[in-house]
Amino acid sequence: MRKPNDIDKLDRQILSILMQDAKMPYTDIAKKLFVSGGTVHVRMRKLEQMGVVQEANLKVDYSLLGYDISAFIGIYLDKSSMYNEVIASLKKIPEVVAAHYTTGNYAIFARLVCKDTQHLREVLSVKVQSISGIQRTETFISLEESINRPINILEDGEEID
Repeated sequence: MRKPNDIDKLDRQILSILMQDAKMPYTDIAKKLFVSGGTVHVRMRKLEQMGVVQEANLKVDYSLLGYDISAFIGIYLDKSSMYNEVIASLKKIPEVVAAHYTTGNYAIFARLVCKDTQHLREVLSVKVQSISGIQRTETFISLEESINRPINILEDGEEID
């Protein structure tokens, strides 16, 4: 387990708050934790430089934008040595929103977001399955995302005051 030694309770508290609400202003975080806004800013800059904080994203309800299908595909490769080439090709497909190199049956497990089943079918048959190195795929359509939350990074006994 890689855990930087320079992360303390205050860093974990700041991260925990931002993981719940990334839009919260540093001044509001500072008030909650009884420190200055400058302290929060300096701590966040340190965490970014350490690589702990890599980016901030919006959580969007794709269905409200007309993307009603969330699907997962398990990808079998012809050879495991094709991984980098296949990932490079998957990165070019806008509907692929996540991909993981995995153990088990699939070499790659990816998440796609599509407008409807016809759009999903086109993405799979025209874009994904035509990638050199992909032997075959298995598709799983998500009926509902029931849990999507950040992990609790506070240590035992720590809490946000």
